[in-house]
Amino acid sequence: MKRQFLVFLVRWMLNSFGLWVAVRLLGTGYHQGLVDNSVVIFLVAGLIFSVINAVLKPIVTIIALPAILLTLGLFTIIVNGLMVYISLKLVPGSELTMTFWNSVFTGVILSLVNYIVSAAVQLEQGSIKEEKS
Repeated sequence: MKRQFLVFLVRWMLNSFGLWVAVRLLGTGYHQGLVDNSVVIFLVAGLIFSVINAVLKPIVTIIALPAILLTLGLFTIIVNGLMVYISLKLVPGSELTMTFWNSVFTGVILSLVNYIVSAAVQLEQGSIKEEKS
């Protein structure tokens, strides 16, 4: 349980950083004047994205399964973009706005971040199992 919470915290921080990078590169409505609140806004956005990714994404993926199968998995990129778009719309008190297609590109960036975190956790768990043996 403690390990899962640690993985969630790492994923949350990396998602926040990934959103910050993506909004800086692709965003259309972030104002530089919010420097004091920018860290808090991106931490909240990362938390909302992490929760939506854990709760809503499996449901949307099941609903979109025919399209995912028809496109041989490429529609998952659109599903990831939808999760980013919903997350940024739900961030309270922010002016983070992105077009849907920029959200899709952000979803690709965040998918890579989550893939790297998952691979690192699996490598870590493999080395712990070897030490116990």
